[in-house]
Amino acid sequence: MQKIKTASINTLKNLWMITPMLLAVIGLVGLFETYITPQIIHSLFNAHVIHDTVIGTVAGAVSVGQPFLSYIIGGELLKEGVSFYAVTAFILSFVTLGVIQLPLEFSIFGMRFAIIRNILSIIFALIISWVTVYTLNLFHGFFA
Repeated sequence: MQKIKTASINTLKNLWMITPMLLAVIGLVGLFETYITPQIIHSLFNAHVIHDTVIGTVAGAVSVGQPFLSYIIGGELLKEGVSFYAVTAFILSFVTLGVIQLPLEFSIFGMRFAIIRNILSIIFALIISWVTVYTLNLFHGFFA
């Protein structure tokens, strides 16, 4: 029983310490969702593979939300004619990156871990998006 009490107290102390960061992250997320609309993101794409992939990765990294939202946004971007490279990179970085959440991640996991994790997430978002589109194009030719 004493261990549970000690663990609960430590948990509450940690939660109290990160509360200001949580509030800051929530505020920044609200600002980004208000001022960066899908129309603004869509206007950035120009149908060049590398450019679209990089812009999709950056857009996903600064957009924060639940993973299921990335599929909805990605579907809408595809309907608007945004390249599959950009949408795939957007979905991957939307789920795995979080530029807005970096201060919170620094305080919880440490700066070194957070930076390495985010750099690897960027690299793999770019690589996986290209490989995904390439693979789908192979299957499209195979099943067409």
